Amino acid sequence: MARVSVMQVEERRAGVRGAIAALGHNPVKNRTVLVKPNFNTADPAPGSTHNDTLAALIDGLWEMGAASISLGERSYPPTRLVMEQKGIMPILEKRQVRVIDFDDLPEADWVECRPADSHWKDGFRIARPILEAECLVSTGCLKTHQFGGVITLSLKLHVGVVTSFRNGFAYMQELHGSPFQQEMIAEINAPFSPDLIVMDGIDTFVDGGPATGKRARGNVVMAATDRVAADAAGVAMLKHLGSNRVIMDSDIFDLGQIQRAAELGVGVRSASQIDLIPADDASGELTASLKAILAKEQ
Repeated sequence: MARVSVMQVEERRAGVRGAIAALGHNPVKNRTVLVKPNFNTADPAPGSTHNDTLAALIDGLWEMGAASISLGERSYPPTRLVMEQKGIMPILEKRQVRVIDFDDLPEADWVECRPADSHWKDGFRIARPILEAECLVSTGCLKTHQFGGVITLSLKLHVGVVTSFRNGFAYMQELHGSPFQQEMIAEINAPFSPDLIVMDGIDTFVDGGPATGKRARGNVVMAATDRVAADAAGVAMLKHLGSNRVIMDSDIFDLGQIQRAAELGVGVRSASQIDLIPADDASGELTASLKAILAKEQ
């Protein structure tokens, strides 16, 4: 069983702390931690990770006993530009967090990966810091994706660990031009595994996305260690809020990202393996509603 904690809350700092605490899991103590945020663009949350969410997460990781904390990312515009536009650097400097700008990695630090039966023509290249992280913490947003990905949760978050262009080949062009985009997103996740996932659903896109879309107030933060379980719970939340036709008319484990990730052993294989737990008494009703949505697929 994969646990996913559910914290119903309006304030991000309380949500992040409560969701992590309820999970009852501390993978960071005395370890070197790498945080992967959602900084694809500088658009306001849920277009990108909210500054308050990131600050609360980093503060929590220090309190949990992290030996050191770095942040690694590759954005769609230049990564440094996105972080400057978001005002991230003062937050990181104040908290003694080192930035690993994947844009600046040398050729040797983009590691070629070729998962079995991959939908990628010639595999893909992942940033070495992700593969070699002693402890990887990923924090994403709860939202839909209008350009073929359908959802952008914890699996889709990790598109940012793959180079966009290397050795004359445009990896992101291949991804976004493929009819197997969802399966390819799942395959990116096969070579590594985050130790902790925190998903901010205070604000959501229930249609459109990933940068802009139809907004809804979700007032939820989730935490997990299993990406498939986290994304299944996230889709259940989108169904709970009322999302687009693809989300509402699809079984969760029939969505391409989730189905392929389950096939690859990235996470749980069915909804019956997910244990949703309320972070506090106030989160019980929402958690029960999400359980009911997942139960329909068991």
